Amino acid sequence: MKKKKLRTSTGKRSVRKSSKTEIKTETKTKHKAGKSARPANKVALKATVAQGKPKTAELRHIPWSSVAIEELNPLLGRHFVVGQNVMLARVLLKKGCIVPEHSHHNEQITYILAGALKFGIDGKEIVVNAGEVLTIPPNMPHWAEALADTVDLDIFNPPRADWINKTDAYLR
Repeated sequence: MKKKKLRTSTGKRSVRKSSKTEIKTETKTKHKAGKSARPANKVALKATVAQGKPKTAELRHIPWSSVAIEELNPLLGRHFVVGQNVMLARVLLKKGCIVPEHSHHNEQITYILAGALKFGIDGKEIVVNAGEVLTIPPNMPHWAEALADTVDLDIFNPPRADWINKTDAYLR
């Protein structure tokens, strides 16, 4: 009789005889090489890096209406949800709101839900309208101006520690 080895989604290997009368299962163990963390002194803006033990990932269902809007100034408000490795922020900008030039070590993806933002970035001015996305690499200086009342979603990886700790004075 011929034996066939099959892999299951649980990481076990099954051995079957071709007559299908006997099934043996053995557990397969996997070893992963550990990665060392980058030293804190190599980070561009330490205030944007979370300190201490990393947040544990968990399943959550959160309506935006249950997250308080933080009023940063008369033209700017935001609320955000933080996961283990990523942050999603809903940012509300009134027409004429200026987000001063800044940079951070966090990668950023901005999706405009309504309105439009003009960004100054990499020596260019880029207008991002409703339904459009802008990706901003880490450490790239940028500013923004609301051309209309705007709602945008910003995704940051890793989460913005300066927003969480309220040390983002440039917005206040």
